[in-house]
Amino acid sequence: MDVVRFIKNWTLPVAIVTGVVVYLLFHFVPFLQPIGQWYAPYNDNVLPDFMFLVLFVTFCKVDFKRLLPVKWHLWIGIQQVVFIFALLGIILGFEITGKGLIMLEAILVCIISPAASAAAVVTAKLGGSLEEMTTYTFVSNFISALLIPICFPLLPQANSTLMQVEFMPLFLKILWQVGVVLLLPMLFAYVVKHVFHQFHRWIVGIKDLSYYLWGASLVVVTGTTAMNILEAWEHTSLVFLLSIAALGLLLCIIQFATGRFIGHYFDKTIEAGQSLGQKNTAFAIWVATAFLNPLSSVGPGCYILWQNIINSVEIWIYRKKGLERSC
Repeated sequence: MDVVRFIKNWTLPVAIVTGVVVYLLFHFVPFLQPIGQWYAPYNDNVLPDFMFLVLFVTFCKVDFKRLLPVKWHLWIGIQQVVFIFALLGIILGFEITGKGLIMLEAILVCIISPAASAAAVVTAKLGGSLEEMTTYTFVSNFISALLIPICFPLLPQANSTLMQVEFMPLFLKILWQVGVVLLLPMLFAYVVKHVFHQFHRWIVGIKDLSYYLWGASLVVVTGTTAMNILEAWEHTSLVFLLSIAALGLLLCIIQFATGRFIGHYFDKTIEAGQSLGQKNTAFAIWVATAFLNPLSSVGPGCYILWQNIINSVEIWIYRKKGLERSC
Protein backbone atom coordinates (compact mmCIF):
# COMPACT_ATOMS: atom_id res chain seq x y z
CA MET A 1 0.00 0.00 0.00
CA ASP A 2 2.95 2.32 0.61
CA VAL A 3 3.92 1.98 -3.06
CA VAL A 4 0.37 2.81 -4.20
CA ARG A 5 0.26 5.82 -1.86
CA PHE A 6 3.63 7.02 -3.17
CA ILE A 7 2.45 6.77 -6.79
CA LYS A 8 -0.75 8.67 -5.97
CA ASN A 9 1.15 11.42 -4.17
CA TRP A 10 3.88 11.77 -6.80
CA THR A 11 2.08 10.82 -10.01
CA LEU A 12 3.79 13.42 -12.22
CA PRO A 13 7.45 12.69 -11.27
CA VAL A 14 6.75 8.95 -11.45
CA ALA A 15 5.24 9.40 -14.93
CA ILE A 16 8.23 11.44 -16.12
CA VAL A 17 10.80 8.94 -14.87
CA THR A 18 8.78 6.01 -16.24
CA GLY A 19 8.56 7.57 -19.70
CA VAL A 20 12.31 8.16 -19.89
CA VAL A 21 13.25 4.72 -18.51
CA VAL A 22 10.84 2.86 -20.82
CA TYR A 23 12.18 4.69 -23.89
CA LEU A 24 15.80 4.01 -22.94
CA LEU A 25 15.06 0.33 -22.34
CA PHE A 26 13.41 -0.15 -25.73
CA HIS A 27 16.14 1.89 -27.42
CA PHE A 28 19.23 0.26 -25.93
CA VAL A 29 18.25 -3.29 -24.85
CA PRO A 30 18.76 -5.52 -27.92
CA PHE A 31 15.86 -7.97 -27.47
CA LEU A 32 13.43 -5.06 -26.83
CA GLN A 33 14.51 -3.01 -29.87
CA PRO A 34 12.25 -4.86 -32.38
CA ILE A 35 9.24 -4.14 -30.17
CA GLY A 36 10.21 -0.47 -29.98
CA GLN A 37 10.61 -0.27 -33.73
CA TRP A 38 7.21 -1.93 -34.23
CA TYR A 39 5.53 0.52 -31.82
CA ALA A 40 7.23 3.70 -33.13
CA PRO A 41 4.76 4.38 -36.02
CA TYR A 42 1.82 4.21 -33.56
CA ASN A 43 3.35 6.54 -30.96
CA ASP A 44 2.11 9.76 -32.58
CA ASN A 45 -1.49 8.50 -32.38
CA VAL A 46 -1.37 7.40 -28.74
CA LEU A 47 -0.99 10.88 -27.24
CA PRO A 48 -4.02 12.46 -29.00
CA ASP A 49 -6.13 9.51 -27.80
CA PHE A 50 -4.95 10.07 -24.24
CA MET A 51 -5.59 13.82 -24.48
CA PHE A 52 -9.10 13.15 -25.78
CA LEU A 53 -9.83 10.95 -22.75
CA VAL A 54 -8.29 13.46 -20.33
CA LEU A 55 -10.34 16.33 -21.71
CA PHE A 56 -13.52 14.29 -22.03
CA VAL A 57 -13.38 13.28 -18.36
CA THR A 58 -12.45 16.84 -17.34
CA PHE A 59 -15.28 18.41 -19.34
CA CYS A 60 -17.77 15.96 -17.84
CA LYS A 61 -17.20 17.83 -14.56
CA VAL A 62 -17.56 21.31 -16.11
CA ASP A 63 -20.59 23.54 -15.59
CA PHE A 64 -20.96 24.74 -19.19
CA LYS A 65 -23.02 27.75 -18.12
CA ARG A 66 -19.96 29.11 -16.32
CA LEU A 67 -17.62 29.05 -19.35
CA LEU A 68 -17.40 32.85 -19.62
CA PRO A 69 -14.41 35.21 -19.99
CA VAL A 70 -13.32 37.06 -16.84
CA LYS A 71 -10.96 40.00 -16.20
CA TRP A 72 -7.81 37.99 -15.45
CA HIS A 73 -8.10 36.27 -18.85
CA LEU A 74 -7.48 39.63 -20.55
CA TRP A 75 -4.35 40.46 -18.55
CA ILE A 76 -2.81 36.99 -18.88
CA GLY A 77 -3.48 37.11 -22.63
CA ILE A 78 -1.83 40.54 -22.87
CA GLN A 79 1.18 39.28 -20.93
CA GLN A 80 1.61 36.33 -23.29
CA VAL A 81 1.49 38.66 -26.32
CA VAL A 82 4.00 41.06 -24.68
CA PHE A 83 6.43 38.17 -24.04
CA ILE A 84 6.11 37.01 -27.65
CA PHE A 85 6.76 40.37 -29.29
CA ALA A 86 9.54 41.27 -26.83
CA LEU A 87 11.45 38.09 -27.77
CA LEU A 88 10.71 38.56 -31.48
CA GLY A 89 11.99 42.14 -31.20
CA ILE A 90 15.25 40.89 -29.65
CA ILE A 91 15.75 38.35 -32.45
CA LEU A 92 15.07 40.84 -35.25
CA GLY A 93 16.62 43.89 -33.59
CA PHE A 94 19.95 42.21 -32.88
CA GLU A 95 19.83 40.10 -36.07
CA ILE A 96 20.52 36.92 -34.14
CA THR A 97 21.46 33.83 -36.16
CA GLY A 98 23.13 30.44 -35.67
CA LYS A 99 22.99 28.72 -32.29
CA GLY A 100 21.74 31.89 -30.60
CA LEU A 101 18.72 31.88 -32.89
CA ILE A 102 18.00 28.21 -32.17
CA MET A 103 18.09 28.87 -28.42
CA LEU A 104 15.69 31.81 -28.70
CA GLU A 105 13.41 29.84 -31.03
CA ALA A 106 13.31 27.11 -28.37
CA ILE A 107 12.11 29.72 -25.87
CA LEU A 108 9.73 31.38 -28.33
CA VAL A 109 7.78 28.18 -29.02
CA CYS A 110 7.34 27.70 -25.26
CA ILE A 111 5.87 31.20 -24.97
CA ILE A 112 3.72 31.25 -28.09
CA SER A 113 2.18 27.82 -27.51
CA PRO A 114 -1.23 27.75 -25.80
CA ALA A 115 -1.99 26.80 -22.23
CA ALA A 116 -1.95 23.04 -21.80
CA SER A 117 -5.31 21.32 -22.02
CA ALA A 118 -4.30 19.43 -18.88
CA ALA A 119 -3.82 22.73 -17.01
CA ALA A 120 -7.52 22.53 -16.14
CA VAL A 121 -6.85 19.15 -14.51
CA VAL A 122 -4.06 20.54 -12.31
CA THR A 123 -6.07 23.67 -11.52
CA ALA A 124 -8.98 21.56 -10.29
CA LYS A 125 -6.53 19.41 -8.31
CA LEU A 126 -5.27 22.60 -6.58
CA GLY A 127 -8.78 23.80 -5.74
CA GLY A 128 -9.02 26.40 -8.53
CA SER A 129 -11.85 27.14 -10.92
CA LEU A 130 -12.12 24.44 -13.59
CA GLU A 131 -14.48 26.55 -15.70
CA GLU A 132 -12.31 29.70 -15.73
CA MET A 133 -9.22 27.67 -16.58
CA THR A 134 -11.03 25.83 -19.37
CA THR A 135 -12.26 29.13 -20.82
CA TYR A 136 -8.75 30.56 -20.88
CA THR A 137 -7.50 27.42 -22.63
CA PHE A 138 -9.75 28.38 -25.55
CA VAL A 139 -8.52 31.99 -25.44
CA SER A 140 -4.84 31.00 -25.46
CA ASN A 141 -5.36 28.57 -28.33
CA PHE A 142 -6.85 31.37 -30.41
CA ILE A 143 -3.92 33.67 -29.50
CA SER A 144 -1.45 30.98 -30.61
CA ALA A 145 -3.33 30.26 -33.83
CA LEU A 146 -3.30 33.97 -34.67
CA LEU A 147 0.30 34.83 -33.74
CA ILE A 148 2.18 31.77 -35.07
CA PRO A 149 1.35 32.54 -38.73
CA ILE A 150 2.21 36.21 -38.12
CA CYS A 151 5.49 35.78 -36.22
CA PHE A 152 7.19 32.71 -37.66
CA PRO A 153 7.64 34.01 -41.25
CA LEU A 154 9.57 36.96 -39.77
CA LEU A 155 12.21 34.72 -38.18
CA PRO A 156 15.59 34.36 -39.93
CA GLN A 157 16.23 30.95 -41.49
CA ALA A 158 12.62 29.90 -40.88
CA ASN A 159 11.64 26.60 -42.43
CA SER A 160 11.25 27.16 -46.17
CA THR A 161 7.97 25.25 -46.26
CA LEU A 162 6.49 27.90 -43.96
CA MET A 163 7.27 30.60 -46.48
CA GLN A 164 5.26 28.76 -49.11
CA VAL A 165 2.08 28.87 -47.04
CA GLU A 166 -0.04 32.03 -47.07
CA PHE A 167 -1.37 33.47 -43.84
CA MET A 168 -5.00 32.36 -44.01
CA PRO A 169 -4.43 28.66 -44.93
CA LEU A 170 -1.80 28.32 -42.17
CA PHE A 171 -3.99 30.19 -39.69
CA LEU A 172 -6.95 27.93 -40.46
CA LYS A 173 -4.78 24.78 -40.33
CA ILE A 174 -3.43 25.58 -36.87
CA LEU A 175 -6.81 26.78 -35.62
CA TRP A 176 -8.42 23.57 -36.91
CA GLN A 177 -5.85 21.30 -35.25
CA VAL A 178 -6.05 22.93 -31.85
CA GLY A 179 -9.80 23.46 -32.12
CA VAL A 180 -10.51 19.79 -32.76
CA VAL A 181 -8.45 18.77 -29.73
CA LEU A 182 -10.67 20.94 -27.54
CA LEU A 183 -14.06 20.93 -29.21
CA LEU A 184 -14.61 17.21 -29.87
CA PRO A 185 -14.16 16.03 -26.26
CA MET A 186 -16.24 19.00 -25.08
CA LEU A 187 -19.04 18.07 -27.48
CA PHE A 188 -18.96 14.43 -26.35
CA ALA A 189 -18.93 15.49 -22.70
CA TYR A 190 -21.89 17.82 -23.24
CA VAL A 191 -23.92 15.04 -24.87
CA VAL A 192 -23.03 12.52 -22.16
CA LYS A 193 -23.85 14.99 -19.39
CA HIS A 194 -27.29 15.84 -20.77
CA VAL A 195 -28.32 12.53 -22.36
CA PHE A 196 -26.47 9.58 -20.80
CA HIS A 197 -26.97 10.49 -17.14
CA GLN A 198 -25.99 7.14 -15.61
CA PHE A 199 -22.75 6.96 -17.61
CA HIS A 200 -22.02 10.57 -16.64
CA ARG A 201 -22.50 9.85 -12.93
CA TRP A 202 -20.15 6.85 -13.21
CA ILE A 203 -17.41 8.96 -14.82
CA VAL A 204 -17.57 11.86 -12.36
CA GLY A 205 -17.78 9.38 -9.50
CA ILE A 206 -14.23 8.11 -10.15
CA LYS A 207 -12.00 10.38 -8.09
CA ASP A 208 -9.05 12.02 -9.94
CA LEU A 209 -9.68 9.95 -13.09
CA SER A 210 -8.60 12.75 -15.45
CA TYR A 211 -5.51 13.40 -13.33
CA TYR A 212 -4.29 9.79 -13.58
CA LEU A 213 -5.12 9.62 -17.30
CA TRP A 214 -3.01 12.71 -17.74
CA GLY A 215 -0.22 11.03 -15.78
CA ALA A 216 -0.39 8.10 -18.20
CA SER A 217 -0.21 10.47 -21.18
CA LEU A 218 2.80 12.12 -19.56
CA VAL A 219 4.64 8.80 -19.80
CA VAL A 220 4.17 8.94 -23.59
CA VAL A 221 5.18 12.62 -23.80
CA THR A 222 8.38 12.22 -21.77
CA GLY A 223 9.34 9.10 -23.69
CA THR A 224 8.99 11.06 -26.94
CA THR A 225 10.95 13.93 -25.42
CA ALA A 226 13.78 11.58 -24.44
CA MET A 227 13.87 10.34 -28.03
CA ASN A 228 14.06 13.92 -29.40
CA ILE A 229 16.84 14.92 -27.01
CA LEU A 230 18.86 11.78 -27.77
CA GLU A 231 18.54 12.42 -31.51
CA ALA A 232 19.49 16.09 -31.03
CA TRP A 233 22.56 15.02 -29.03
CA GLU A 234 23.91 13.39 -32.18
CA HIS A 235 23.86 16.74 -34.02
CA THR A 236 25.15 19.16 -31.39
CA SER A 237 27.05 19.42 -28.09
CA LEU A 238 25.89 18.55 -24.60
CA VAL A 239 26.71 22.09 -23.42
CA PHE A 240 24.37 23.54 -26.05
CA LEU A 241 21.53 21.21 -25.02
CA LEU A 242 22.08 22.05 -21.34
CA SER A 243 21.97 25.76 -22.21
CA ILE A 244 18.56 25.31 -23.84
CA ALA A 245 17.38 23.31 -20.82
CA ALA A 246 18.58 26.05 -18.43
CA LEU A 247 16.81 28.76 -20.44
CA GLY A 248 13.65 26.63 -20.41
CA LEU A 249 13.84 26.38 -16.61
CA LEU A 250 14.30 30.14 -16.25
CA LEU A 251 11.37 30.82 -18.60
CA CYS A 252 9.16 28.34 -16.76
CA ILE A 253 9.81 30.02 -13.41
CA ILE A 254 9.22 33.49 -14.91
CA GLN A 255 5.93 32.48 -16.54
CA PHE A 256 4.52 30.78 -13.45
CA ALA A 257 5.64 33.70 -11.24
CA THR A 258 4.29 36.35 -13.62
CA GLY A 259 0.97 34.54 -13.92
CA ARG A 260 0.60 34.24 -10.15
CA PHE A 261 1.57 37.92 -9.74
CA ILE A 262 -1.17 39.00 -12.14
CA GLY A 263 -3.63 36.56 -10.60
CA HIS A 264 -3.20 37.84 -7.05
CA TYR A 265 -4.94 41.09 -8.08
CA PHE A 266 -8.04 39.03 -8.89
CA ASP A 267 -7.64 36.40 -6.14
CA LYS A 268 -6.87 33.87 -8.89
CA THR A 269 -3.21 33.01 -8.35
CA ILE A 270 -3.69 29.30 -9.07
CA GLU A 271 -5.63 29.76 -12.30
CA ALA A 272 -3.47 32.62 -13.64
CA GLY A 273 -0.22 30.85 -12.77
CA GLN A 274 -1.30 27.68 -14.55
CA SER A 275 -2.59 29.68 -17.54
CA LEU A 276 0.72 31.38 -18.23
CA GLY A 277 3.09 28.73 -16.89
CA GLN A 278 1.75 25.35 -18.03
CA LYS A 279 2.09 24.98 -21.78
CA ASN A 280 0.87 22.50 -24.37
CA THR A 281 4.39 21.19 -24.94
CA ALA A 282 3.30 18.44 -27.33
CA PHE A 283 1.91 21.18 -29.59
CA ALA A 284 5.09 23.24 -29.08
CA ILE A 285 7.28 20.31 -30.16
CA TRP A 286 5.18 19.86 -33.30
CA VAL A 287 5.39 23.58 -34.14
CA ALA A 288 9.16 23.63 -33.63
CA THR A 289 9.84 20.61 -35.83
CA ALA A 290 7.35 21.69 -38.51
CA PHE A 291 8.31 25.33 -38.97
CA LEU A 292 11.63 26.06 -37.20
CA ASN A 293 15.01 24.42 -36.67
CA PRO A 294 14.26 20.90 -35.35
CA LEU A 295 16.83 21.40 -32.54
CA SER A 296 14.55 24.07 -31.08
CA SER A 297 12.14 21.27 -30.09
CA VAL A 298 14.53 20.48 -27.22
CA GLY A 299 13.22 23.64 -25.51
CA PRO A 300 9.61 22.50 -25.06
CA GLY A 301 10.92 18.97 -24.45
CA CYS A 302 12.77 20.21 -21.36
CA TYR A 303 9.90 22.54 -20.43
CA ILE A 304 7.76 19.43 -19.88
CA LEU A 305 10.06 18.43 -17.05
CA TRP A 306 10.23 21.87 -15.43
CA GLN A 307 6.50 22.63 -15.50
CA ASN A 308 5.62 19.25 -14.04
CA ILE A 309 8.17 19.60 -11.25
CA ILE A 310 6.49 22.90 -10.35
CA ASN A 311 3.07 21.24 -10.60
CA SER A 312 4.21 18.43 -8.31
CA VAL A 313 5.52 20.89 -5.71
CA GLU A 314 2.29 22.91 -5.84
CA ILE A 315 0.17 19.78 -5.42
CA TRP A 316 2.38 18.61 -2.53
CA ILE A 317 2.02 21.99 -0.77
CA TYR A 318 -1.76 22.01 -1.35
CA ARG A 319 -2.07 18.44 -0.03
CA LYS A 320 0.08 19.28 3.00
CA LYS A 321 -2.08 22.29 3.85
CA GLY A 322 -5.19 20.12 3.55
CA LEU A 323 -3.73 17.55 5.94
CA GLU A 324 -2.80 20.30 8.42
CA ARG A 325 -6.34 21.72 8.35
CA SER A 326 -7.84 18.26 8.92
CA CYS A 327 -5.68 17.66 12.00
